[in-house]
Amino acid sequence: MGYVVDHQTGSHIILKNGGRRLTVPHHRELASGTLRALIRQAGITKEQFIALL
Repeated sequence: MGYVVDHQTGSHIILKNGGRRLTVPHHRELASGTLRALIRQAGITKEQFIALL
């Protein structure tokens, strides 16, 4: 999707894609609500996310 790691602060990884920025927790598991929020912030649908896996 074009995101690259910008930096890491504690257990959070900051990703950048042009002007868009995502903060992703670096944990073994993500809560479902957190994952849904990250997908929404990335500007993609759940189906697009699944296809990327």
